[in-house]
Amino acid sequence: MKLHAEALITELEELTWKNLREAERLAGLPNAMLNAKPDAGGWSALDCLEHLNRYGDFYLPEIAKRLDTAKAAPGSVYRSGWLGQYFAESMKPKPKLNRMKTFKSMNPANSTLDISVVSRFIQQQQQLLTLLARARRVHLGKVKTAISITPLIKLRLGDTLRIVIYHNERHIQQAQRAVERAGDHG
Repeated sequence: MKLHAEALITELEELTWKNLREAERLAGLPNAMLNAKPDAGGWSALDCLEHLNRYGDFYLPEIAKRLDTAKAAPGSVYRSGWLGQYFAESMKPKPKLNRMKTFKSMNPANSTLDISVVSRFIQQQQQLLTLLARARRVHLGKVKTAISITPLIKLRLGDTLRIVIYHNERHIQQAQRAVERAGDHG
């Protein structure tokens, strides 16, 4: 897939701002509502954000490290790699979401969570916005990042950013649904 690099960064910044604003809204809700599970085996809003925080703990330092050493000047066109495109599309929220199995280390179920999870997510989104601004100054296709499932696979920075931000959007929507259900039953 071929995209205008500047337009891609702008889209990802807009999604990140949207996710950040929603997290700020969630921060104002009672802890009981944020911890309410929508159904057996379902995740609460805090579970969703903790899951994202765990991925952020890997991806944000990885992206920052790659930006620190990037030498390639920005290109006007960004071409997604086939694997990165596949992962990005699989993360994008859709009306009929495909459920995915998460890795045990990234599964927050049975964790004791509080409002600090939301604060951490907000900090990560602010950091992500800084990284996106820095990404405007490099070539999104020539800078490569490791992925969380194996260090053997490297993806183009543009694809990694899409995957992280679409994944955030997906679980922010899940958190919104969990809170709505908690409000319906509260």
